[in-house]
Amino acid sequence: MNSVDFKAVVVCNELNLGNIAQHFGIYRKFRWEDSLRLTENELKGIIKEPEKKVVYIFHFGSLVFINCEHHDSMDILEYLKRLEKNVTTANLRDYSDDYKIEINAQESPALNNDFMVVAKLNDHHMEIVSTVLAKSVALEKTEKAIDLLLDEIEDVVSYLNQGQLTTSDSQLAKLSARVLGFKLNTLSYIMLLDKPDITWVNEDAEYMFTELSSIFELEDRYGKIRQKSDTLLDITQVFSTLAHAKRGNRLEWAVIILIAIEIVLSLYEMFVMK
Repeated sequence: MNSVDFKAVVVCNELNLGNIAQHFGIYRKFRWEDSLRLTENELKGIIKEPEKKVVYIFHFGSLVFINCEHHDSMDILEYLKRLEKNVTTANLRDYSDDYKIEINAQESPALNNDFMVVAKLNDHHMEIVSTVLAKSVALEKTEKAIDLLLDEIEDVVSYLNQGQLTTSDSQLAKLSARVLGFKLNTLSYIMLLDKPDITWVNEDAEYMFTELSSIFELEDRYGKIRQKSDTLLDITQVFSTLAHAKRGNRLEWAVIILIAIEIVLSLYEMFVMK
């Protein structure tokens, strides 16, 4: 029995596949849903033993290493750092996942959450598994980031429960910008739900993609991210409304005080300065 090992990681929010591809002599236009596939021909000179090793690189910052040892993955990432400045290896353990394809003609085909069994390995097997795994870890990164932002918002809400709004305008602006950033990211992640091109011409690939997407709960997780980002945006809008109302009250009191001072000065001139 042979097997194929997959390791997916997230290295940044977005990668320019066109720039990376040109470095390897690949000249074509990449769409958002496309991936860049580096085979042993492209990996020569980067790792010592590139045979039967493949790397899939995705626009949304995920990489999937196939049959690569840890030192192979690190060598490839260090090489990519020279091509893309935003590539980082700081959080590889936080946003990663593994999968395995077991090739065994003697067993019945199976599809599970951490491995699958096939009688014969085809190219679409590697593409579909890599795509779903890459999307899963990308969603995981967004899930953790949006949960951290929710924790920050809870602190502000706790002050509101005490009748205080201590958040400054600049802090509110930064929170709103981060929430809008998540909204934009989740709109981009609509592509996570799109099927790869191969699924339109290969029924087996379509079945694999649908089943793996269900196993990794891509659609449900995406929906939760959208709901949380909508909730965050609603909360920041409430904060902004309260902040504007607070400034409006201060302005009204300032006007009242100025009017009162003017009245006092007028009375002083009328009755005291005579």
